[in-house]
Amino acid sequence: MAVRKRLPEAVPDPEFLTVGEAAARLAVTTTTLRNWDKAGKLKPHRHPINHYRLYKADDIEALKHAIRSS
Repeated sequence: MAVRKRLPEAVPDPEFLTVGEAAARLAVTTTTLRNWDKAGKLKPHRHPINHYRLYKADDIEALKHAIRSS
């Protein structure tokens, strides 16, 4: 019987947020966040392996402050 090697768990990078984490910080839905991406309001980074959207925490905080200021 072959023994499967377990891949190491991904260690979260505090510099980047997932779609769900970013949406929660902005108090919007993940769909809203994806629509903002399509409209060019946010520029997501892509995970190098799975190509999921990732957002810089600093960018999300700046957007959060801009939303509150308007």
